[in-house]
Amino acid sequence: MTNIQNTSTLIAVPHSAPTVVAPARRATMLWHYLALVGVMCIALFFHVYQLDREGYGNMYYAAAVKSMSLDLKSFFFNSFDTASFVTVDKPPLGLWMQVFSVWLFGYSGISLMLPQVIAGVLSVALLYVLVRRVFGEWAGLIAALVLAVTPISIAANRNNTMDSQLVFTSLLAAWAISLAAERGKLRWLLLCAFFVGVGFNIKMLQAYMVLPAFYAVYFLTAATQWWKRIVHLIIATVLLIVVSFAWVVIVDLTPPESRPFIGSSTDNTVMELIVGHNGVARIGGSLRSLLRPGGTPPNQNPNPPQDGAPPNQNFNLPPNQNGAPPNRPPYPPPNQNPNPPQPPQGAPSPGGETGTEGIFRLFNQQLAGQATWLLPLALFSLIVLLARLPFTNEHRAALLWGAWLIPQVIFFSYAGLFHRYYLEMMAPAIAALVGAGVVLMWNSYRDSRWRGWLLPVALIIGAATEIFILREYADQRRWLTPLIGGVTVIVCVALIILKFKRVVILSRAFVVIGLLALLVAPSVWSATVFLGGDAGLPFAGPELLSSPRRGGIAPNITRLTTYLEANRGGAKFLAATMNANSAAPLIIETGEAVMTMGGFSGRDNILTAPELAERVKNNEVRFFLVPRQDNRAGGSSDNNDLTRWVNQSCRLIERSAWSTLDSPSGGGPSAGGGAELFDCKK
Repeated sequence: MTNIQNTSTLIAVPHSAPTVVAPARRATMLWHYLALVGVMCIALFFHVYQLDREGYGNMYYAAAVKSMSLDLKSFFFNSFDTASFVTVDKPPLGLWMQVFSVWLFGYSGISLMLPQVIAGVLSVALLYVLVRRVFGEWAGLIAALVLAVTPISIAANRNNTMDSQLVFTSLLAAWAISLAAERGKLRWLLLCAFFVGVGFNIKMLQAYMVLPAFYAVYFLTAATQWWKRIVHLIIATVLLIVVSFAWVVIVDLTPPESRPFIGSSTDNTVMELIVGHNGVARIGGSLRSLLRPGGTPPNQNPNPPQDGAPPNQNFNLPPNQNGAPPNRPPYPPPNQNPNPPQPPQGAPSPGGETGTEGIFRLFNQQLAGQATWLLPLALFSLIVLLARLPFTNEHRAALLWGAWLIPQVIFFSYAGLFHRYYLEMMAPAIAALVGAGVVLMWNSYRDSRWRGWLLPVALIIGAATEIFILREYADQRRWLTPLIGGVTVIVCVALIILKFKRVVILSRAFVVIGLLALLVAPSVWSATVFLGGDAGLPFAGPELLSSPRRGGIAPNITRLTTYLEANRGGAKFLAATMNANSAAPLIIETGEAVMTMGGFSGRDNILTAPELAERVKNNEVRFFLVPRQDNRAGGSSDNNDLTRWVNQSCRLIERSAWSTLDSPSGGGPSAGGGAELFDCKK
């Protein structure tokens, strides 16, 4: 390709293709194809090996898919139950993909994971195409390999959380915006807006995290006049809004009595869910403090419920050995026990799942091993890519990936409510910049200019970052640190010597060895998902080596469901619970409607006590699986009025009639998730 510059853009003019491909070129392309096949096999292996051990994944979403696959109204409104009582706290498209898989292959853990696995593997291939078309085959291969072994991508893609679908649609949008900017054509920009809107219907505002990159690339570099760029962006924004909010508007315009309650919203609208639970609640304390002294907006819970992970996510495990109450947070507060046991190696330090917000948050123990291994190397590559003159198509691509990555680094450093698997959104940009930057630095290394020394520096940056991350993991540090550090030192010394000898084949071999050394630690972290995992909040790392796999349904739940089905007496709902942690396994096991009176977390104000009494009178619901009033831990967030009404108005069923456990101390669905069974039939 020959690059021709004018005042507005860069135009690519192809050379005349030779009539016969040289044998050396054919051999090189064969190696590239074989390498690409190898990378795709690695990606496929990490995504599907022992996938059947993942169970149903996130039980909250698994139950919703079961309900949506059985009832079309529940399907459209994204309802958690077949009676359309309350919705899931996410938009529907990602779950719809899982429903389609269930319709095709039947309801199973594999069919729930399949859409995410497909999206994850296709994302590796698509990233290769995106990077290769600008930076060449080697850059595409490196980028694809980095993404294929990124730990948080593997952990999330083997789960029924929908982030891999969002990543794939975002990469499709990146492909469209690249063509739009290169050609200055509105139709490609509209296609980009369409894909982003599709992503919005998978994870709401999270899909908009890539918009700064897309707007910047088109506005600054599109091959058309500046005023046309503005007009095109306005038109594309209109389409983006239409695609993003079409389902939202339809649902919100539907009379509340004709649809389910919008779960996790405060006013029963999807718009409030977008702005509130999936919007303001994600903002960190630093920004909240600007909104209101004390750091928390009015009526905003400073510790909002964790989406996708019901309270007591481990509800299916045996009784809790430390006696934690059933609605404990994912990690106990520090210093709660005067003589706390030592956590397993790699367990998150105090600070919750994501740690304390701040500039170095992505390098803390909770997050660093998930997606940060090559982040400094990616940022270094971005600087090197943008520092070259004059402007080329490579600059446009570097701007795209840099503007994709940097806003997300800032957001995740200071965000409030998010989960580790959200970091998957950063992975494609990190991988693309590493691939493009290393190839550019390799080309500079082959020249005699001072830029040739950047390649050894880049490898040292990558190795130093990984050694810093490994400092918290004694077992892995013992062998990974000398491996990574030793190989990197040898490679850098060899590159320094070979720069003067100009032995290209040998130099290239050492660069490959250096890159592979930097991918050992991420690969080890990715492999841990085969041994354990968190069904609700997927992550990777050595913590999984010493903790049991979390998720699935206790075998003895059958005793409870058998009792409920035999005695429901024609009631519309099989039973009622306060939140999703007790309802989800019942829905998965039976496919029947279960009323979650407080929505996902138990905090939604869906019903009042008189309204609940009226539903009982009309035989909509008979059985209630709720805690006994005198056994409830102080400060519980569940709706006390409803629980109090059940305790005062209904008859307690002896546990021997429906459970194999003698007490409700954290026993999971077989023991009511720390609750008791009440019969409200008069």
